[in-house]
Amino acid sequence: MRICTLGDLLLDVVVRTHGASGPDVEGSAETRLAAGGQAANVAAWASVLGAEARFVGKRGSDPAGELAGREVESRGVEVLGPVDEGRNGIVVSLVSADGSRTMLTDRGVAPFLRAEELDVRWFAGCEWLHLSGYSLLRRPIEEAAAKAAGAIHAQGGGISIDLATAAGIAEYGADKLLARLKLLRPDVVFANESELAAIGGEVPGRLVLKRGADGFTADGIDHPALPAEVVDTTGAGDALAAGFLVDGPELAAEAAARCVAQLGAMP
Repeated sequence: MRICTLGDLLLDVVVRTHGASGPDVEGSAETRLAAGGQAANVAAWASVLGAEARFVGKRGSDPAGELAGREVESRGVEVLGPVDEGRNGIVVSLVSADGSRTMLTDRGVAPFLRAEELDVRWFAGCEWLHLSGYSLLRRPIEEAAAKAAGAIHAQGGGISIDLATAAGIAEYGADKLLARLKLLRPDVVFANESELAAIGGEVPGRLVLKRGADGFTADGIDHPALPAEVVDTTGAGDALAAGFLVDGPELAAEAAARCVAQLGAMP
């Protein structure tokens, strides 16, 4: 199977704090610097789970972009798309002792991917195109996503979309995003409970509802989360999506459990 993703390739700065923190307090932390971004994460997990994986997106020519690109390629992912002279996106993820996280995102040049910068040959032979919801909420990348989806539909492939952000949906407009989803005709939509509520409770296509520590629901069947020592929840939904696309619910649950047991989103 070959899976193609379109969206962000960012540099993740993950900081896991230990003990006290705050003004005039010296705490300790465990840190990790690695590639990230929802689309890049799904591609990397798909690759290590046995699929051929290809990422398409715009990245910066700065050191952050170079480092992120090399790291994703080291996971066996083919990285395609224009390299811009602007800055690459960076995410700072603050992880507490219980594994919960706060994310601060600068997406850099990623949202400025234009449809005319895509080569439809990049999508040749892809059974699936996975679109990050972030790629549907900004121009011009939303037009690039539509072009990519058209190329996949033309060759009989499937489309999956992760809604990605409840706050982003509210800002963009639920009705507007729902209309765009209907045009894209996704086969599978991944969402958590807050994202599903933000868009109005219904989506076109099969819904995979991510429920965090309670697992996920697919086709009306509840799948519990597998036992794991939770270190960091960052990227667990991306690992779940990759596993689901590669080989269904069982592999989705296994990938999510692997992800939360480590620091950072990349496998």
